[in-house]
Amino acid sequence: MKAIKIVLVSFVILFFFSTNGFAFRCGTGLVTSGDTKTQVTVTCGKPTSKEKACEGRQTSTRTDKNGKIIKSKKCANKIDIWYYNCGDNDYIYALTFENGKLTKESNEGRGKGKSDCLGK
Repeated sequence: MKAIKIVLVSFVILFFFSTNGFAFRCGTGLVTSGDTKTQVTVTCGKPTSKEKACEGRQTSTRTDKNGKIIKSKKCANKIDIWYYNCGDNDYIYALTFENGKLTKESNEGRGKGKSDCLGK
């Protein structure tokens, strides 16, 4: 019975301390979901590159007063993706921002050359 309690307590502790397990570490700093672009820049420095993207593109069609068909495209959700090349012994990390807040961290394969990541 005591062994079961120890195992359960261990799982609870691991659960609470693993929330930042997939966060992006810049030297001694750490960025996590909800951080602003400014917080990420201060912690990690300038990204290697930036990209703007659109999720949920919507196309609408209307007719003007002369009967000409006009198509318009609208972006439902604009996102910014910042890439950090952390060098030969690390990865290229992609940080996705929606409305100026960090929403996702992922890696995009092995890094190359000198690290652009602060503290690495």
